[in-house]
Amino acid sequence: MSASSLRSFEYLESLPGTTLNRLYKQPSSALAVFRRWLPHLAKSFVMALLYISHPMPVADLEAWVRPDGKRERDNSINLLERLHILATTANPGKPRVYNLTNPFAASLRLALTGGGGHRSFGVPTSNVEDDNITVTDLDDYARRQWEGVLGYMVGSTGVGLAKPGVKLSAGVSTLLQMGGLVEVKGKRVEITQDGFAFILQEVNAQVWTILILYLQSSEGLGMDEVDVLSFLFMLGSLELGLPYSKANLTPTQTQMLSDLGDFGVVYEPNSSSTHFYPTRLATTLTSDAGGLRSSLASSADNRGFIVIETNYRLYAYTSSNLQIAILTLFTRLMTRYPNMVAGKITRESIRRAVSMGITSDQIISYLTTHAHPQMAKNQLILPPTVVDQIRLWQLEGDRMKATPGYLFKEFHTQADYEAPCKYAEEIGVLVWKHDGKRVFFVTRHEQVAAYLNSLRDKAKSSKGG
Repeated sequence: MSASSLRSFEYLESLPGTTLNRLYKQPSSALAVFRRWLPHLAKSFVMALLYISHPMPVADLEAWVRPDGKRERDNSINLLERLHILATTANPGKPRVYNLTNPFAASLRLALTGGGGHRSFGVPTSNVEDDNITVTDLDDYARRQWEGVLGYMVGSTGVGLAKPGVKLSAGVSTLLQMGGLVEVKGKRVEITQDGFAFILQEVNAQVWTILILYLQSSEGLGMDEVDVLSFLFMLGSLELGLPYSKANLTPTQTQMLSDLGDFGVVYEPNSSSTHFYPTRLATTLTSDAGGLRSSLASSADNRGFIVIETNYRLYAYTSSNLQIAILTLFTRLMTRYPNMVAGKITRESIRRAVSMGITSDQIISYLTTHAHPQMAKNQLILPPTVVDQIRLWQLEGDRMKATPGYLFKEFHTQADYEAPCKYAEEIGVLVWKHDGKRVFFVTRHEQVAAYLNSLRDKAKSSKGG
């Protein structure tokens, strides 16, 4: 699962069942969840159950998967249950059965076959007064607005590198601060550790991070969370380049147009327009396609542009103001040419970055990702002396690393301990374990807890049989 899918899935998973059921009443929402957040096996299970008139016995569904796919089968079923898409029913004297929940099943059938007057996929309009808006115009607008947001985060607006024509509202600054991506100290904006990690993500993941922060603040703005999320899923189903009517939007969704316009997700010709255009940032929300060619790793000349020498000198072949602003976070830049900047990584520049919460691993990751193709030919892309020294400079003031998570303990037998511990390691959430004491530490507990519950249920059913 991609970074954007994982972040948005975690948010969906945290919603209560009643909220998810309200969300699934919209066919566009049911289709978006099906397309974006379900693995292939889970999709197969849903399609198998979608058009049958009776529940399916658990044994019949599980028999479809080969024995060596048991782990993937259990993960898929567990995921469907957590998203309240699949329900298990057990009646006395009868085998347990699976069935799809409503309204998800009804909405997905409607989305796949069409029909109905729900209008959850937007209403295209032909009543456009000489906008002459092209896909290129929408891409330019989205890129300009999004780079303006990123430029604000790295402080480019304070050093004369801001994009011309980009006006960010006070709400953008508030949202970024609320999400812990930036800190405003007086008139100075400083990026945080989470903010730098955000900068390193691909664009679609960045957009979902911002939208989830928006969703989390929606209640405080007097918005209905389900209404907001439904509109985002609707935007993901629209066609790029077409104008859509505002007439069928709720007051909450109309208010969202202005807020999303600040981030370049939608475009309104003017405040009194009766229509809007989704940009590529919107139409790719529920697909795996890239939202925009990122200014950090898009065109051929920017995909790899950094050269580092063993004497810590750095040369960046770029004219992007945003990339230059990012480099200034951990590099002492000394010279700027039309298509290149030169500088040096120093102890002071790294310590300054560390004081803002940026880690040495993040800096090394950024330098590796954007290394010049000539450097990428080497077995070790970055000079080992530079990598080691960056880490040592951080360690001078950082002797301990804290990892938030959950401790599982008090297992009665070794077998009871080994199964969930192995499962946690397989899904990538295990941080530490001690086999002798039968304890292990994970970053996320939901899947492990659900796995333990499924083991407990199976043990009870086997005893009952």
